[in-house]
Amino acid sequence: MEAVPRMPMIWLDLKEAGEFAFNAAVKKSAVNVPRDFEGCSTLRKYFGQLHYLQSRIPMGAEQEAAVPIAWTEIFSGKTVTHEDIKYEQACILYNLGALHSMLGAMDKRVSEECAAGAFTYLRDHFPHSYSVDMSHQILNLNINLMLGQAQECLLEKSMLDNRKSFLVARISAQVVDYYKEACRALENSETASLLGKIQKDWKKLVQMKIYYFAAVAHLHMGKQAEEQQKFGERVIYFQSALDKLNEAIKLAKGQPETVQEALRFTMDVIGGKYNSAKKDNDFIYHEAVPALDTLQSVKGAPLVKALPVNPTDPAVTGPDIFAKLVPMAAHEASSLYSEEKAKLLRDVMAKIEAKNEVLDQFMDSMQLDPETVDNLDMYSHIPPILMEKCAALSVRPDTVKNLVQSMQVLSGVFTDVEASLKEIRDLLEEDEAQERKLQELLGKVPPPQGSPLPPSPGLAEVSKECSKYMEVHEKASFTNTELHKAMNLHIGNLRLLSGPLEQVRAALPSPALTEDDKQVLQNLKRILAKVQEMRDQRTSLEQQLREMIQKDDITTSLVTTDRSEMKKLFEEQLKKYDQIKVYLEQNLAAQENVLKALTDANVKYAAVRKALGEVEHKWNTTVQTLVASYEAYEDLMKKSQEGKDFYTDLEGKAAKLLEKARAACQAAEANRQQILEK
Repeated sequence: MEAVPRMPMIWLDLKEAGEFAFNAAVKKSAVNVPRDFEGCSTLRKYFGQLHYLQSRIPMGAEQEAAVPIAWTEIFSGKTVTHEDIKYEQACILYNLGALHSMLGAMDKRVSEECAAGAFTYLRDHFPHSYSVDMSHQILNLNINLMLGQAQECLLEKSMLDNRKSFLVARISAQVVDYYKEACRALENSETASLLGKIQKDWKKLVQMKIYYFAAVAHLHMGKQAEEQQKFGERVIYFQSALDKLNEAIKLAKGQPETVQEALRFTMDVIGGKYNSAKKDNDFIYHEAVPALDTLQSVKGAPLVKALPVNPTDPAVTGPDIFAKLVPMAAHEASSLYSEEKAKLLRDVMAKIEAKNEVLDQFMDSMQLDPETVDNLDMYSHIPPILMEKCAALSVRPDTVKNLVQSMQVLSGVFTDVEASLKEIRDLLEEDEAQERKLQELLGKVPPPQGSPLPPSPGLAEVSKECSKYMEVHEKASFTNTELHKAMNLHIGNLRLLSGPLEQVRAALPSPALTEDDKQVLQNLKRILAKVQEMRDQRTSLEQQLREMIQKDDITTSLVTTDRSEMKKLFEEQLKKYDQIKVYLEQNLAAQENVLKALTDANVKYAAVRKALGEVEHKWNTTVQTLVASYEAYEDLMKKSQEGKDFYTDLEGKAAKLLEKARAACQAAEANRQQILEK
């Protein structure tokens, strides 16, 4: 896998700057940076100096020195203006992340962690109301995309370095986890409406990558099983890798050639591994192949992180050019309060993330998708692939007739050849019998019954050619029989596809659910909706908390507060977060009861799920069989024609040989009569 072609990466456009009453030279260098790492360095320096500036001069929203600042919003192209220096900082930080994503998508695939760090700092330290391209949902999406791509780069290096199979599997599994988070964000209706057309392109690529890297993870789990000589486990992991890769291939329609090359390369690797493993286990090891869900799931290993942004690091931003403007006491006190707010946010987020991890693992183990938990809609219509085949046959009404006629013609020629060869054989046997009688009349002792007499001189060549034709005929007869079996197998399906659509729909299996079964399904879907409601509420509360923290600026109060009263002021100010913390605690506490109810509902759903799974399997098998029959038609017609050509040629040769045999037998009989007369 170390030579697998690289998958493409997603990169983000940079925002364009509008009006800002600032020095023209500064503006030009900061908003029109070169698309390289030097440009990243320029943006970091400018961002740091803006941080120093806003801590001393009242340029924030509704402050005395605030000026209009305009930037273009990425998705709509509209100009968005705010009188707030933090807006300039936020846009510069966004461009820093976007530029790193652009560099990471090129050959310099080392920049995604920096991009994730920039977007994380932007999400955690700035308001999300400036513009929709810097909303909480979009920034979360960007962060997970960048972390996923960073982990993907690490996976490439791990495979090049031939790291241990289990480690590579865990790294690949973590790629899947990051992309799943990104996919959840892309599936959010609000995010989709913001992104527009690009949402579909990103979602298709991310979904394909989820299955692709899941396949890579199971490929390496299979390699680990191979190293541990667990040959049954090896088969099921390689089978799972093959299944997931096939899903990735289905989702890769329309993706660039680099993706197709990577998929073809990986299919060669996984397909070869699976075939070899299955053959070895079937004929050598004979180990039981366990079910995949009985094996321990592959836990991702997050070995990348969002690299932190520090706007006050002099090694990055250079010296503070505004150091002499104002005293730093108020700013230092504000920084201490910001740290208290950050500590509060970290504590709350630790609890949320712990509960979210439990919830995600639980839902992954359940494998319950609220949208497809019953999957009943699929049975109400003929799938597009079958509709396509039915439509194709509707304009070729003679398909079955042609196939039947081809079978009949082939059978006729086959029968003629067999009859000719039988007659030749009968003539040779009759000639041998007459020769034995002659030998007995002449007093000679013929060979024992069952031992052939040497053929008459004229029949020796006939006998030799007949044996040759018989051998060719017997070999071809097996192929002919198999061809007829295949034709008989597919003719019924082709007749079905050529008939009314109602018959096709009736031929597809469909579930027969009782009222109790339907009630079980409805109950399960209701609880799954509760789970989603709990998730949405948790996300909303988290966003509210972040927004409160972002807007919480007590600098004015700090200026008039004595240093000895600072701790008390902090405690009073932090009480404003108590109510939302209570709501979050209630939400987190409710999770245990919701999951217990879901567990009970899932137990009752097990029998229905099994029945639905069996029907779905039969449905898929039927669809695949009908499609295979359609696709086999041209091949059957071709082989039938080849068979007709072969037997027509053999018939001509057999007919000539029959005439030759008759003449030779007549000559031999005449010769025997002359001997008897003498």
